[in-house]
Amino acid sequence: MANIRILQRSFAGGEVSPEMFGRIDDAKYQAGLAKCRNFITKVQGPAENRPGFAFVREVKDSTKRARLIPFTFSTTQTMVIELGAGYFRFHTQGGTLEASPGTPYEISNPYAEADLLDIHYVQSADVLTLVHPNYAPRELRRVGATNWTLITISFSSPISAPGAPTITATGHSAVKYTYYYVVTAVAADGVSESAASSQGSAGGNLFETGAIVTVSWAAVSGATRYNVYKLQGGLYGYIGQTTGTSIIDDNIAPDLSKTPPTYETVFNGAGDYPAAVSYFEQRRSFAGTTNKPQNIWMTRSGTESDMSYSLPIKDDDRISFRVAAREANTIRHIVPLSQLLLLTSSAEWRVTSVNSDAITPTSISVKPQSYVGASNVQPVIVNNTLLYSAARGGHIRELGYNWQANGFITGDLSLRAPHLFDNYEIVDMAYSKAPQPIVWMVSSVGKLLGLTYVPEQQIGAWHQHDTDGTFESCAVVAEGSEDVLYCIVRRTINGSSKRYVERMASRQFVDAEDAFFVDSGLTYSGPAVTTISGLGHLEGKTVSILADGAVRPQRVVTSGSIELDNEASVVHVGLPITADLQTLPVAMAIDNGFGQGRFKNVNKAWLRVHRSSGIFIGPDSDKLTEAKQRTTEPYGSPPALKSEEIQVMLTPSWADSGQVFVRQSDPLPLTVVSMTAEVAVGG
Repeated sequence: MANIRILQRSFAGGEVSPEMFGRIDDAKYQAGLAKCRNFITKVQGPAENRPGFAFVREVKDSTKRARLIPFTFSTTQTMVIELGAGYFRFHTQGGTLEASPGTPYEISNPYAEADLLDIHYVQSADVLTLVHPNYAPRELRRVGATNWTLITISFSSPISAPGAPTITATGHSAVKYTYYYVVTAVAADGVSESAASSQGSAGGNLFETGAIVTVSWAAVSGATRYNVYKLQGGLYGYIGQTTGTSIIDDNIAPDLSKTPPTYETVFNGAGDYPAAVSYFEQRRSFAGTTNKPQNIWMTRSGTESDMSYSLPIKDDDRISFRVAAREANTIRHIVPLSQLLLLTSSAEWRVTSVNSDAITPTSISVKPQSYVGASNVQPVIVNNTLLYSAARGGHIRELGYNWQANGFITGDLSLRAPHLFDNYEIVDMAYSKAPQPIVWMVSSVGKLLGLTYVPEQQIGAWHQHDTDGTFESCAVVAEGSEDVLYCIVRRTINGSSKRYVERMASRQFVDAEDAFFVDSGLTYSGPAVTTISGLGHLEGKTVSILADGAVRPQRVVTSGSIELDNEASVVHVGLPITADLQTLPVAMAIDNGFGQGRFKNVNKAWLRVHRSSGIFIGPDSDKLTEAKQRTTEPYGSPPALKSEEIQVMLTPSWADSGQVFVRQSDPLPLTVVSMTAEVAVGG
């Protein structure tokens, strides 16, 4: 029997499925974990227990599901929108936007509960575009902090067409020809042009000397100019523009390269509403209607809702085309990267231009990139890589450009952790850039999954998170110098089902008393007290307490309050969080079997920690030993946070794996930088 010391210098491999325990040849095995529950793996290698969720507000109707959508007006003004059945509410900085004290500001919407998770959205400036195949596309506009509007998008001309012009022929001695004219109105922006008026006509012969035709019309509200078109060869060609309400044609040759716009009728009824929306090359793009599942429509260049075109087609006209695919599958997502990507339920397509720098109605080209397919969950973009949920199997895939393939290729990010995905589905996704690059996902089983993801460094580490309840939706917005995760969590409170909007706390604290490691929690800060009230949302629950940096005994919330054993001035109260970290089975190069088939006992462990306290460690969850940390602190004060190597003698336990189990069940921070274990190996 020999004692061998092994070092795990990084946990950046994240949680690994038991199916991978035999793959000691895999590079990520050396940095992987058998369990990473309520721990977050950092890019640099450490694993830290996740901060808690602060209670924001109960949703409007806890009997119905709701969804969170991010909204960013500026770097300093962000909102999380609570999208519920029939309403919108708005949350920011951990609070709720109120119309008056105690009354949340809200506006109505037409969406049913069953449709909420299938609504797709895209934001441009202060406008959020919402689409769903059962509803006409709409715009949620921020007019002011407490002034929001929801309007149905109109794809017709923004300005009315003039009435039929009056045509007067003067100076004609004979009627040899009939001349036809139409007029359009030009809006103040100089870009928006109405559809053509009804035609007006007159007979005459403009080839006679002095013969003219006067075209006149009534003024249109909002018009600053008018374009006049004349019929020739079956097309109306441009003959002039005026700020007035008449023009004289003295045999002007029409310019047939410029014709009146024709507004295509789109999205005008059940079966014709789009399911996907995005922006690309200054065009708002829609796709995936029920009746035309593989069609895509793109507005005129530089416009939001102008679906007009002219004959002949011009480069800035609206684009409308159908993807000719082997299978008739609905376009579920439109994703703008360096090129436009279309995700269907069975394939991924790339939209490019042919012989042109920009996509135009005549240069568009569509090429398949892979045949995997995406689910209906809105994907996220990380740098220049797309992450999406696969159509079947629930796995998360990445799609990025590969110069060797001269196209986009896709890979499965869930291969090493299939136990988190198999037989489940992803129902919501969000991406947090700072302080850690993490893609957050809500699983259909009610867990919150995290993926620490840095594609350029080949880092993709999974961690799972649970709470006393189930996660149902998530969204991320920037608040200050951090991206903040908001979730809707369904909890059972005092025998009733409640849905709460909760906000993940920051881990960037200075003093231990500011550490927030409880769920659905609230903070009291003020004069020292022993009674903490305002906890009605946790009625009947056993809560953890951190008071002035010290862990206090757990209490049961009664009548919305708890009593402390000693008074305190900074108190965090909320549901307990149990964070577990377990190493992978030991594999050592002591024989050709790498130590497999030998029983092992971990005698000692050295944890290098950073600003940590409340550490329990053992061979498994049933045999944990507390790492005693109090040294010079006076009695009655909390132990100081440690940043050093801590040695712990473990409870003896012979097993075939030699794993080490670390737990944090107190509302305190724990960051494990590395771990050294002394392992006794049997014969």
